[in-house]
Amino acid sequence: MRCVIARFPFDLVKSDVQASMKGIKPEPVTGDSVKIGRRAYPVKQVGEVITRQDRRDFTASEVTRALTRLGFTCDVAAPAPVPARRLSPMQTASALLGAPAAA
Repeated sequence: MRCVIARFPFDLVKSDVQASMKGIKPEPVTGDSVKIGRRAYPVKQVGEVITRQDRRDFTASEVTRALTRLGFTCDVAAPAPVPARRLSPMQTASALLGAPAAA
């Protein structure tokens, strides 16, 4: 299958990707991952091996898209939660005291 990663065209075949990852120890997964055989690899690690490019040259979504089209199972990490807004000391005191009782 022909795909473009980091503005370079690649002809990828599922068996070739499996063969190139054989014997490579998976790094700890902290973001997007792909299941190759029985192992889960970070998408960026697989992209680096199959393209022979530096990880900074391509995005995880480019590699995820290509590997999904080849038939691999990819897990996309959920975005980090947005931290809650901090209350001012006045708002904190007001929340602790509660609302005035209705008459």
